[in-house]
Amino acid sequence: MRRNSRIVGTGSYLPPRRVTNVELAAELAALGVQTSDEWIVERTGIQARHFAAADVCSSDLALHAARQALQAADLAATDIDLIIVATSTPDMVFPSTACILQNKLGAHGCPAFDVQAVCSGFIYALSVADAMIKAGAASKALVVGAEVFSRLLDFKDRSTCVLFGDGAGAVVLQASKAPGILASDLHADGKHVGLLCVPGHVSGGEVLGRPLLTMDGQAVFKLAVGVLDAAARAVLERAGKLAADIDWLIPHQANRRIMQSTARKLKLPMDKVIVTVDQHGNTSAASIPLALDAGVRSGRVKTGELLLLEGVGGGFTWGAVLLNL
Repeated sequence: MRRNSRIVGTGSYLPPRRVTNVELAAELAALGVQTSDEWIVERTGIQARHFAAADVCSSDLALHAARQALQAADLAATDIDLIIVATSTPDMVFPSTACILQNKLGAHGCPAFDVQAVCSGFIYALSVADAMIKAGAASKALVVGAEVFSRLLDFKDRSTCVLFGDGAGAVVLQASKAPGILASDLHADGKHVGLLCVPGHVSGGEVLGRPLLTMDGQAVFKLAVGVLDAAARAVLERAGKLAADIDWLIPHQANRRIMQSTARKLKLPMDKVIVTVDQHGNTSAASIPLALDAGVRSGRVKTGELLLLEGVGGGFTWGAVLLNL
């Protein structure tokens, strides 16, 4: 009998500090940067985001989300035999944030590692965990997306600093006889490195280069819409499904216009799309599991429904996962 993997619990966490567009615009004005709630909403759909305190790391956010997911799955941390954390903002250069999270959870001995694919990170991590479970290398995996992207922002660049927020989302993936994850599709193209990057790095105890986010917004938008559509159609074809079969589209929460374009191409109404970007901003690898958990806990997303998860991020990376919840 074929071994499958299925999501059996979801969780999420947002830092307590919620920053509205009005509050952010006032803070930026003090730096000589002019923007407004209307300007941000019109271009992105974002109304607010959450920022972590200075002493809070990605593993701290991940811990809260992981505990929620474990509780939802009715499992203890010691039941987990694989931990994967998707993040572009690790606690340290090394060890991995996954190892730090493992220690905080008290789950010792199982493999734990990070995946770095920026905003596609959760899709990558979920696909890796699915493959390991199907191969028999794990039975109960904790997959987390966690970010403190506020640390990477140039608050004198209004085109990027208004977009991002901090948070974490998690799922527990478990071996199952019933089909759960039906198909995945992952891609990357390094020729687009310069479109979205943080070009600084540490050398000899000093930061070399510019350790702040830079982005060509128009180029990212054009590329994102095309590759997300292709990835969505790829997983549908592999699973023998049609776009009309999708109960919920849960995309990376980067920009409302990108999500609208993706839904339009699939002929899906926006009332079949889980949208959290308005309240969370772009939380990179955390955005998809955050949106999934929001859908589950609100009662909109139900067990047995067909979900399409997809993301695109710096690298350039992109991918999709089709699953039965």
